[in-house]
Amino acid sequence: MKFSKILVLFLIATTSVIYAQDKKVTLEEIWNGDFRQERLQSLQSLANGKEYLVLNRNNGNASIDVYSYKTGEQTGTLVNSADLEEISTFQSFQLSEKEDKVLLSTELESIYRRSSRAVYYIYDLEDKTLSKLSDNKVQEPTFSPDASKVAYVHENNIFIYEIASGEVTQVTKDGVTNKIINGVTDWVYEEEFAFVRAFQWNETGEKIAFMRFDETEVPEFSMDLFGKSLYPSEYTFKYPKAGEANSFVSLHMYDVGSEETEEVDLGDYEDFYIPRIKWTEDPMILSVQVLNRHQNDLDLIFVDAEDNEAEVVMNETDEAYIDITDNLTFLEDNSFIWTSEKDGYNHIYLYDEDGELINQVTDGDWEVTNYYGFDKKNNRIFYQSTENGSVNRDVYSIKPNGKSKKRLTERTGMNSADFSADFTYFINSYTSTSTPYVFTLHRAKDGKLIRKIKDNSALLEKEKAYNFSPKELSTIEVNGNELNMWMIKPADFDENKEYPLLMFQYSGPGSQEVSNSYFNTNDYWYQLLADKGYIIAAVDGRGTGFKGADFKKVTYKELGKYEVEDQISAAKLLGSRDYIDADNIGIWGWSYGGFMSSNALLKGNDTFSMAIAVAPVISWRFYDSIYTERYMRTPQENPSGYDENSPINHVEKLKGDYLLIHGGGDDNVHLQNTMRMVEALIQANKQFDWAIYPDKNHGIYGGNTRLHLYTMMTNFITEHLKTQEVKEKSENEL
Repeated sequence: MKFSKILVLFLIATTSVIYAQDKKVTLEEIWNGDFRQERLQSLQSLANGKEYLVLNRNNGNASIDVYSYKTGEQTGTLVNSADLEEISTFQSFQLSEKEDKVLLSTELESIYRRSSRAVYYIYDLEDKTLSKLSDNKVQEPTFSPDASKVAYVHENNIFIYEIASGEVTQVTKDGVTNKIINGVTDWVYEEEFAFVRAFQWNETGEKIAFMRFDETEVPEFSMDLFGKSLYPSEYTFKYPKAGEANSFVSLHMYDVGSEETEEVDLGDYEDFYIPRIKWTEDPMILSVQVLNRHQNDLDLIFVDAEDNEAEVVMNETDEAYIDITDNLTFLEDNSFIWTSEKDGYNHIYLYDEDGELINQVTDGDWEVTNYYGFDKKNNRIFYQSTENGSVNRDVYSIKPNGKSKKRLTERTGMNSADFSADFTYFINSYTSTSTPYVFTLHRAKDGKLIRKIKDNSALLEKEKAYNFSPKELSTIEVNGNELNMWMIKPADFDENKEYPLLMFQYSGPGSQEVSNSYFNTNDYWYQLLADKGYIIAAVDGRGTGFKGADFKKVTYKELGKYEVEDQISAAKLLGSRDYIDADNIGIWGWSYGGFMSSNALLKGNDTFSMAIAVAPVISWRFYDSIYTERYMRTPQENPSGYDENSPINHVEKLKGDYLLIHGGGDDNVHLQNTMRMVEALIQANKQFDWAIYPDKNHGIYGGNTRLHLYTMMTNFITEHLKTQEVKEKSENEL
């Protein structure tokens, strides 16, 4: 009797396991975040290098808590909104250099991708008092080095608030919306040079260097936003498209004591950019990077803040373009560390204070992919690289003379590091195709593991019920190059069957979609499609990154030529495999990827039968000056490069099924792109499908938007890329 009960229980348990392993993922689960990986909260190292800060939220309150690197235990709290009468919570914080005061943001309001404005409060950590910075919502408040003052931007002007007295000094007075900007960047600088705050205190607090943007000649772009009011509103902003007038940018030096401002004469430049300013180790020497409009000639300039004299200390040129980074560190004697692609791969270089090369620090047919900084105490540089293959990343340290290199990470995959302020520790983030994020603490001098912090074992356990297919990494030889590829097959894959193929790509210059990393959100959607009988693949073609400058820059002046050729050739090669239905190959992409998928369907109309383009650039003539001209020069100089590879000029080639999607409030890739494509298709009498998401920006999200979008795309794919089972069912019905 007992044996029978045990047998029955065993059979029930076995049946449950088998049933659980047949569970199919749904779009609702994906976009509800059921498979979201656990990450570490954003942390900030304290100057002691032994502790870090985390912004925590609990029951509507916000607190800045202190934790030990070594133990992970909480050691204190800097401030808790529950203890403050004036505010109920705050969204972000900024610590002063001396760690004696903190700025707290409230009523935070996003502007563009990186910019925001908010009402800020200053909390004194010593006397526990809270004071309001301004009644206005302001941008980029920044403590002076001694934390006696805060500089900020309001309505395109710079102000200085003296904390002790409450006195406010207005530094600039000519700021006007859509005309003059002081101290923060214009739209195109923010988007393409990736920074917002365009002012910096020097170390003594005597000077503020700032940039001024004159947008007067920049053409305006306007968008209708429909909202919920009776009448739509119009949003207008300055947006320089390729070949059009940019802001005129100038550099200025403000003397805090005399309250006087002087423009810095940088030299004889025309139509140029200032992508970076940074004070050196000498508190009166400011470094300024000046880049020509073609973005292939860069001067590093030292400005003496006492007499505002400027001197070029280093120049770098490239036949194509120079990528701007934050990889600049000044040593005590004002020698400096710099990264460059000048030997064909991105590497680290050491220069003296006069800009003369001391030595190349790293060398080899691989790329430095992240520069973490310099530990002056131990005389070591920390960086991340592709030395273990372009789909992998490892963390290393090396001396400035290029000797004593140490690999600090052990597991093959994608490793990245977050170092403590004094480079005693680093938190390693690790992932691979089989491992979601794992976070561990290591000793920086040798990489020794100190403690495990967090992993995603619970996610892996949950995924067992779904029997997900692995993401298979490989290479494919296309047009004389070994290209990286991943592929996801159905869990019940049968090599004797034929499967439709959906390809995904982005393909923008220097990008990467194929890496040794775990599933992202789209990958779970690909699992859903694999469950329905699809094979999904991605190929990083020419123009993508981390395989050397020549591989990346081959697309210069010809965006959409070689990248499209590689996607078409890859699709043909994959279609020749016995298990792929060559008549049923689709491609999709977003932004640059939408530009690519549109071109692939049109130029490869004998290869692709379906494409989805989300928020695509349809003509590079419609996109911004900095990004586009970096890779294409201007339309006036390179008209054929712009037009021959623009999907809008190939609409007559459309044979397959095409779905075009855009957000109506996209300030980045404007809806103009899709509307012009729609009109061209209509005039060519080509049938297609399209959808506009009202007021949504380039990310097309909010509420149920992503669920709706991916439901629509799933339905389009299943309708137009027929699986073998669907084909057979249709034939039987006939």
